[in-house]
Amino acid sequence: MKEKEFRRSLAVLPIGTAMSLTGLSARQIRYYEKNELVVPKRNDTNRRMYSLDDIDKLLEIKDYLAEGMTIAEIKKIGQKKPEKISDDDLRRLLREEFISASGMDSNHSGFSFKDSKRHFQF
Repeated sequence: MKEKEFRRSLAVLPIGTAMSLTGLSARQIRYYEKNELVVPKRNDTNRRMYSLDDIDKLLEIKDYLAEGMTIAEIKKIGQKKPEKISDDDLRRLLREEFISASGMDSNHSGFSFKDSKRHFQF
């Protein structure tokens, strides 16, 4: 997983590509940078270079604005650090969601964790 995270963080996309992928103008992207919503890397010639993570952030910003949020509200959301969750906790949460979505209670005798493993890769 570390390699995937590393690849997503590589800043290799110029602003033109970021514009094409997000549907945003260069002016909009620079405005978001000015407001510290996205911080692209700079190459040797001082050009902005975006990573896939940056593209995801830009798309989230676009979605938040479409929902009517302000730049200040979006900035607050971006400042919150995502919680780290262990694999075991994630499996437990997924199992609970699966049980909830199926309409069974966790003590239902016809349901087992093995059954869920057949349908979902945990």
